[in-house]
Amino acid sequence: MRDDVLETDYLIAGAGAMGMAFADTLVSETKADMIMVDRHAKPGGHWNVAYPFVRLHQPSAFFGVASRELSRFEKDQVGMNKGLYDLASGPEVNAYFDDVMQQTLLPSGRVRYFPMSEYRGDGVFKSITNGRETTVKYKKFVDATRLTVDVPAEHTPAFTIADGVKFMPLNNLPNLKEAPRAFVVIGSGKTGMDACLWLLETGVEPDAIRWIMPRDSWMLPREFAQPAPEFFASTFGNQANQFEAIAGAADLDDMYARLEAAGCVVRFDETIKPTMFHAATISQAELQALRRIKNVVRMGRVTALERDCIFLEDGEIETAPDILHIDCSASLSRTMKTMEPKPVFDGNIITPQTVRSFMPVFSGSMIAYVDAHYTDEEEKNKLCSVVPLPNTAEDFVHMTLAAMMNQFTWSQDDTLRRWIRENRLDGFSKLTHGVDRDDQEKMAILMRLRDNAPKAVGKLMELASAL
Repeated sequence: MRDDVLETDYLIAGAGAMGMAFADTLVSETKADMIMVDRHAKPGGHWNVAYPFVRLHQPSAFFGVASRELSRFEKDQVGMNKGLYDLASGPEVNAYFDDVMQQTLLPSGRVRYFPMSEYRGDGVFKSITNGRETTVKYKKFVDATRLTVDVPAEHTPAFTIADGVKFMPLNNLPNLKEAPRAFVVIGSGKTGMDACLWLLETGVEPDAIRWIMPRDSWMLPREFAQPAPEFFASTFGNQANQFEAIAGAADLDDMYARLEAAGCVVRFDETIKPTMFHAATISQAELQALRRIKNVVRMGRVTALERDCIFLEDGEIETAPDILHIDCSASLSRTMKTMEPKPVFDGNIITPQTVRSFMPVFSGSMIAYVDAHYTDEEEKNKLCSVVPLPNTAEDFVHMTLAAMMNQFTWSQDDTLRRWIRENRLDGFSKLTHGVDRDDQEKMAILMRLRDNAPKAVGKLMELASAL
């Protein structure tokens, strides 16, 4: 039975990072009323069930909502991120989103928040705790669940697990009571990297770790994504190097060879050609630590775990009951089909998606701003053209091309360009806008960017047509 009927301007399904960024900008830019519905007990989406030792892979300055800073703007003094700007921990991110809800959104008087509620479609949500159904009459529906990812704590492995196998998701690693003889890390994405790094940092010898790596990955050096003037030359110099490498490439392999030679991308093993690109960022210290693990299994994905044997797509390897198997196999590639790009604006339905590479929260904020200040749907979709999420190495081409085309489109709108520059989630526009014309070093970098961007776009179009 539907017990309640509510009315609102925006019904937002999902209080994850993108939904929160969208709502925060609407509060700043409009007088609209909003209802937010989410299945978790607190805002933050998948951060509610993240593994205890998770950290952001990019500096905290790029994450969160536009109105509230997350970063401490302090460089780490110890650890594998030493010398680079802070990476918020999972607990910090959770506390931050709770603060945004409690100190910004709800006090506005224009946001009503319904946690522990499942959205069932057609404006109806159901409370998980009391079973009551509520109908919402809305002017616009925002589906902020489009980019929901498969996370370890809620993941069902795509392989069988025999009785007697020591097996756990990486969420449970800090709960270990005694040391196993060895560890098997299943999965080569960000969670697999984090599991290996956590084991190494807690004193596990590299030779005690076997890493099942179905696909090798191209990664981005974190040193070149630092939001501060002191890193201007390295950050924007890296961007100029990237444009030059792309512009001069003969084909996809040559592009990656040039990017790697310029330091724009890195890989675990320089003898193995990566087939995956998920835009993971990594510090040089982390990369060198992971390279200490020599027992890397490249035989495809796991198909079955038995007490004494691991079956993979391309063979099998021995294991034992006293070896711990850590599941990091939650895969972006398995959820990509539900993330196929669609128009952000479609009638009264808004589907937030990435409109800039690697920046979902900036994208959520940008989409809210465009909806608040533009009326023509065709123009809104042009300003918010979707940048597809990357999965394979080839996807770097489509992603980078779409992002560069968006950047050019935004540059043609003076008002939008100024708003982007003032949005703290943008990260870089303020740094380039404030460059002293007499600073020859910085101006030379900016000229390299200006001169090579059109060439890079042309080459990306050529490469994209060949894929």
